[in-house]
Amino acid sequence: MSLRKATIVIILILLIDQISKIYIKTNFVLGEELKVLDWFSVLFVENEGMAWGAKIPGEYGKLLLTLFRLGAIVGIGYWLWDAVRNKGSRILIMAIACIFAGAFGNIIDSVFYGLVFDDSYGHVAQLFPTTGGYGTLFHGKVVDMLYFPLYEGILPTWLPIWGGEYFSFFDPVFNVADTAISVGVGLLLFFNKRAFPKKETEKVGQS
Repeated sequence: MSLRKATIVIILILLIDQISKIYIKTNFVLGEELKVLDWFSVLFVENEGMAWGAKIPGEYGKLLLTLFRLGAIVGIGYWLWDAVRNKGSRILIMAIACIFAGAFGNIIDSVFYGLVFDDSYGHVAQLFPTTGGYGTLFHGKVVDMLYFPLYEGILPTWLPIWGGEYFSFFDPVFNVADTAISVGVGLLLFFNKRAFPKKETEKVGQS
């Protein structure tokens, strides 16, 4: 897979990711939910920190997280360039391209969204508001909207320990960028041998 094709994949993922986030940010109030199917909703939330809502505490926690993400994207970019240069497998290059695009998509939120949007508390946010954004450079929040509550209900009473208690699956809310990262990691895990094929050693001493 060529670098040009990998770049096209990255651009497509970034476009879908950013268009969906900008649409949600400029059409939904924070916490607003649109139920599409019984097991799928569009739910607008914002992630201030790492995955699963974790945060780095302290005044500079958000800044450190964003700087770490910027450093990581440089490393992933070099990995992609090196894989193409060394004629890596198609699956490997596709996986890295997905991971790069996903990481870069969320970095755009973290770096710029605090500057270009006002907040979404109780009203729909404006893009490039005249009063300024809700944050500063490197202090934006990541927009999430894909919610798949596959099961919500009371567990059967015959189950040990958790019987009769409320249980829900799948709770995390995510975005297109997160999906791209998951696809990339999944490709590396499930197609590991094809992503990293062993080079056949040439036989020596042939008569």
